Amino acid sequence: MFLNYHSNKDFSPILNHVLNTFNQVICSGASTIVIHNDFIVLEEYIGKQSDKPNARIVQPDTQFHVASVRKSYIGFAVAYAVFYGYIKSIDDFVLTYLPELEESSWKDTTIRHLLTHTHGLNQKEETTYREYPVGESWTYKQVGIQTLTNIVKRTTNKTISDILHEQVFLPLGFSESNWYANKNEKLVDVILRYEGDKDWKTSDSTEGNKMNMYVSARELAMWGYLHLKEGNINGKQIVPKEIIQMATSIQSPTSIDEDLPQNGFLWFVKDLPAKKTEIGEEVPKGSFQILGYTGVTLLVIPQENLVAVRMFNSFGSPEGYDYLSDVRSFGDTVMGCLEKINS
Repeated sequence: MFLNYHSNKDFSPILNHVLNTFNQVICSGASTIVIHNDFIVLEEYIGKQSDKPNARIVQPDTQFHVASVRKSYIGFAVAYAVFYGYIKSIDDFVLTYLPELEESSWKDTTIRHLLTHTHGLNQKEETTYREYPVGESWTYKQVGIQTLTNIVKRTTNKTISDILHEQVFLPLGFSESNWYANKNEKLVDVILRYEGDKDWKTSDSTEGNKMNMYVSARELAMWGYLHLKEGNINGKQIVPKEIIQMATSIQSPTSIDEDLPQNGFLWFVKDLPAKKTEIGEEVPKGSFQILGYTGVTLLVIPQENLVAVRMFNSFGSPEGYDYLSDVRSFGDTVMGCLEKINS
């Protein structure tokens, strides 16, 4: 990583929180990293990369399956396409870019609706159907994500992976963030809730459009740090700050209920108090977060110059585990550490 390590015991409650979650979910390994005021203040690796005998221990180059955290990379690619004029506006209709889609379902749906999970669409066996009028509610469905990746590829002639490698991974020397067709020794095994879990899907696509992205804890922290610093690392503007600002600003339509989650370019963004937010109550306005079904969480708090990462190789929520409550309390635990430091 590009940052120096200065351990700070005041952040130990975060490690305790991660260990508590580790003992609640079904997993074999975990990690946590916190960056505060441009130093790594907490960095811990826990357990092994799988539950098999003689499994590799979790270490700095271990790459975790990030599940829906990949959406922050897709959001970046969309912001890139907007900034460079490949997409004119996020208020353009989806059908403008993908006219082959079925008009009755997709009519009036904009790119903004896809980015903020307010499109109202669902999919069953390749058939897309409408669950509620566009822009009137919020649901977390994959159909919008796949459509965004198709728009990016159609407009830029580049895949999500192409854009991320060109704009971020290569300039920052990332070698532990990628989409994989085949496993290697540095990739964790994802521990399923039960054998044959139908929610778990694998893919051999390396275009960045499927859920087969693996990232190390340290590179996920640096991904968050790139956003915290609005694209400027060590005095060098790696990507235009406008791309980051677009991605991490509230983009949700004003038509949705104020208690629903608020989004930027797929990031969850803290703005008004919202009962259904996935960000902790104590986390300040302007913070943004992305989550994955494997328990991975990336939280960025610009007001406190902080990035916090937790990673697990679990999948889903076992009986008795309240994922939403746990991820909110992760953010609140971070804020508790800061309150102690600032007092």
